[in-house]
This record gives sequence, C-alpha cells and structure tokens, in this order.
Amino acid sequence: MKKNLDLGILISRVAIGGPMLVYGINKLIHGIGFIKDIIVSIGLPSFFANGVFVGEVIAPIMIILGLRIRLAGVVFAINCLTAICLAQSSNIFKLNEFGGWAVELLVIYMLIGLSFLFMGAGKYAVSTNNKWD
Repeated sequence: MKKNLDLGILISRVAIGGPMLVYGINKLIHGIGFIKDIIVSIGLPSFFANGVFVGEVIAPIMIILGLRIRLAGVVFAINCLTAICLAQSSNIFKLNEFGGWAVELLVIYMLIGLSFLFMGAGKYAVSTNNKWD
C-alpha cells in the first residue's frame, strides 16, 4: 500500500486538535475560575490563567487548520505540560481505575503537539510555505 504521510498528519491534527478544542470551548462557556484559583495559589497573577485560551482554543484551531502548526504545537505542548504541573501533579505517579497512567491523555497530547514541531502540517494545510508551517 502506498504511504500517504500527509493524510496521516491531517488525521493526527484533527484527532488531537478537536478534543482539546472541546476543553477550550467548555472553558469559554463555563469560565476558568478554578484555573485562576490554582494560579493565584502558587503566587502568580490571576491574568496568567487566560493563557489557557491560547493553549486550548487558539492553538487547537491552528493545529486543525494547519496554520503555523510548528508554533501551535509548541504552545499546545506547553499548555499540556502546564496542566500536568498545576492541576495533575498529584497524579503523575498514580494509575487510574483501569490500570492506566492517570496523566496519560495529557502526556499523549503534549508529545503529539511536540511532534508537530518536527514534522509540520503536511500538504493538507491552510499554510505550507512559512518556516512555522
């Protein structure tokens, strides 16, 4: 069978960007008060919590569209790492009720976001000629 890496990258973009965008839309609808509480509790200004919108709304849209995906992938990965450190740090060495790693989903998101830095968006993308594509 002929390899179609560009189609594989497109599927990965939608498979990762879509679900994360749902998290972001939920935060747009219901707010980010709990994130602000975490940010303030560690001594940072509460406006830093708004960064979640960049990582969970803007970056996923860019990933799905294939627009500056290398940059979006890095932002996405940093967002996931931040979520692990701030909201899931107590689960890093725990298993979930099914025996899987408790933070596996965030780690998978983070690593695939990072992979976009190295592989780009492929040819099925809104933009393909910039160094950040």
